[in-house]
Amino acid sequence: MTSGAIKSMVDAQLESRKFLDTLGLFATGVCVVTTQGESAPHGMTANAITSLSLDPMQVIFCVAKRAQMADHLTKPGARFTINILRDEQIAISNHFAARSKDSAPDFRFVEWEAGPRIEGALAAIGCEVASYPEGGDHWIVVGRVIALYQGIEPHNPLLYFKSRYRNLSTHEGESAPARLDMQSTDTQLFLDPWGA
Repeated sequence: MTSGAIKSMVDAQLESRKFLDTLGLFATGVCVVTTQGESAPHGMTANAITSLSLDPMQVIFCVAKRAQMADHLTKPGARFTINILRDEQIAISNHFAARSKDSAPDFRFVEWEAGPRIEGALAAIGCEVASYPEGGDHWIVVGRVIALYQGIEPHNPLLYFKSRYRNLSTHEGESAPARLDMQSTDTQLFLDPWGA
């Protein structure tokens, strides 16, 4: 391998690290996506989950094409559950992220419309796979929502920020608009007399 090729590879790795570090500044919740495997439930930890549509109700998340989860979710009729974790469920997150070499943490699955749901989760969204378009080295899994679950109070979510687990402070914060992406705003036009 030439020195130029090595330099290009190192530069690409540095840019990938910067990309991941920059995205790490966006605080997210932590979820475990579960589905029914051939003989047992299968799951993966994910923090890149988002709502896509209200009509129909849809959510999306991404899974690496090489991941075992991708094999389960690309089968006809596949269903999955997004389990939103509580702040005390770090061990469950680590288990499904394959970070923990220890024995599985103490938890169990509950059966419901979308397959296995983690008992005690803060909330859960059950879906059937509507489509899975390509997104580079990942599948973008679009799920049509078929079931919703909210766990008991207090609702203290497990958070992820700068590659570390976090939790909410006791400060209640300020109220935000009901849906930032659905606010009606007046259209403003700007006429540039110098533009052609």
